[in-house]
Amino acid sequence: MKRRVFAAGLVAAPFIKPAVAQPWAPSGPIKMVVAYPAGGPTDVIARIVAADISGPLGQQVIVENVSGAAGAIGTRTVAKAKPDGLTITFGNNQTHGNNMFMLKDPGYDAIKDFAPLAGAGAFEHVFVVRNDLPAQTIQDVINLAKEKPGALNYGSTGIGSGSHLSTELFMARTGIKMTHVPYRGAPPLVQDLVGGRIDISNSTLPSVLAQINGKQIRGVAIGSPKRNPKLPDVATLEEQGVKGANASSWAGFFAPAATPQPILDRLSGEILASLRKPEVVARIDQLGFTVAPRDPAAFRPYQVEEIATWMKIAKDAGIQPEE
Repeated sequence: MKRRVFAAGLVAAPFIKPAVAQPWAPSGPIKMVVAYPAGGPTDVIARIVAADISGPLGQQVIVENVSGAAGAIGTRTVAKAKPDGLTITFGNNQTHGNNMFMLKDPGYDAIKDFAPLAGAGAFEHVFVVRNDLPAQTIQDVINLAKEKPGALNYGSTGIGSGSHLSTELFMARTGIKMTHVPYRGAPPLVQDLVGGRIDISNSTLPSVLAQINGKQIRGVAIGSPKRNPKLPDVATLEEQGVKGANASSWAGFFAPAATPQPILDRLSGEILASLRKPEVVARIDQLGFTVAPRDPAAFRPYQVEEIATWMKIAKDAGIQPEE
């Protein structure tokens, strides 16, 4: 009898289906925090991706703007959020890079407190000036700045932002001095530039492209190795004799560090799939952002290297951390 039962068990065993782990599915709406005001390029890109991944995830992905303190306030909320996949962020080289050495106490660690979901790509930078500034080229700007050191003021999207540090790098390479005016994001900066209240900015291309094309401000140099097809008449810094001052601002998606791996895998997979869709790439490309998806394994070392690079640039330029 025992042999027959045992044999029956052997026969039946192959027909038992092994348990297969189901992919994580969100239990409610997902909040994607953007640490800048609505309407800026980081916000717009976040909304494009959030809308695209809502369907595949089966839940609405809602963008929430939490600005202030050079992006530290909104980023800090995500670092301290429950690691359940329902709170993520779309950050950049300021929130998840430069704040580590530009702010004395950002309230989070960009590496230890976050798990990368995907690198999205980078913003090219373009030097733009108010229309009535007597400067048609970047050499004209340099000459004006040398005539009256500190008289020209330049706007940035905050202490430690790409527009801030890239302009400091530019000044270090050219030996000029301008006065820094930090803003809480791109929209108020661009508004003041159009209104003539600041002289110049080394802004991300998406934040000023419409205003350049509308002749509200003037582009005088692209901080990239080659000209951008959206602004073919704007020469590069190197074409105009400025070496070693090129810069771009990367952006990426992050979740709290303690988020379980199955959740990270699902979110990462959907975001990367979105960033590879031609229709999504086309919409983002129109903004002047270069889409270059990186998976978490490739993005994390890139992020670490960028932090080290810009930390050295800030130190060499003598930039001190802010309170």
